[in-house]
Amino acid sequence: MVDADADYFDLVRSFGGTDAGSLAFPRFVVPRRFTLEPRQLLVGRRSRSRGVRPDIDLTGPPEDPGVSHLHALLVPRPDGWAVVDLGSANGTYLNDPSTPPVVADTPVPLGDGDRVYLGAWTRLTIRADG
Repeated sequence: MVDADADYFDLVRSFGGTDAGSLAFPRFVVPRRFTLEPRQLLVGRRSRSRGVRPDIDLTGPPEDPGVSHLHALLVPRPDGWAVVDLGSANGTYLNDPSTPPVVADTPVPLGDGDRVYLGAWTRLTIRADG
């Protein structure tokens, strides 16, 4: 499931990056669900000019400007899933966004209920079938 997290947004703004002052938390967000298919899935924002078509397209609305076009991969593993940051501009965080981001190009295992934070407010929650 993909939704917006106000606490994460407040944390991102507290970092005080160059665009932090111009960001506004979206007033209305409809949670979206994506089915995790048994293949790697690209997470990011669509770009026609660059030919980027993510499997989990976070273009919006609302569009989170902190999500890179090629942000992360969700990779199937025998025991579940892993997330791989693709060298995104703003990082990918697992469960506690106040900790350092996951290391780029390194698979990090995910479990049922894990939360992946990216962009300025986007939270992906991983759920096992059941």
